[in-house]
Amino acid sequence: MTVLSRFGLTVDLPWAWEGAIFQRPVTEGESPHPVVHCGTFALPPDRGDFGSGAVETMTANDVFLALLEYDGAFAGRGLYAADGVPWSLDASMFSTGTLQRVIAGQAGTQRFFTAAGRAFCLYVVLGSASLAGALIPSAVSVLRAITVAPR
Repeated sequence: MTVLSRFGLTVDLPWAWEGAIFQRPVTEGESPHPVVHCGTFALPPDRGDFGSGAVETMTANDVFLALLEYDGAFAGRGLYAADGVPWSLDASMFSTGTLQRVIAGQAGTQRFFTAAGRAFCLYVVLGSASLAGALIPSAVSVLRAITVAPR
């Protein structure tokens, strides 16, 4: 197992998963926030926050997970009202309409929530919608291994 920990985010990755916790460089007019990427495949070094550059390399048996933090002012409000990391997923939550980048066969889901007073978006991509039942437990094992500390 590999433990990643930065910016008050920790994830204990299961065997055969790889990941990174990073923050984009500060640019004028923006406040960068932490991003977590995890996958069951080799993550390319150059990838977008929602996995562009990575999801294109997935096979049908792969899973990609992104956890993106947003401004703390959103915590506990509106879209981010749900409390805690969403530790359960089921096939009905996944669709092609949720994908940031539509790739044949893939399905995705987005879940917004607040944890430790911090606002997040969870984005999960399955390499194959038809294998959702087999792939979702692996994604859930990573979700259950995420801890969030207050900022």
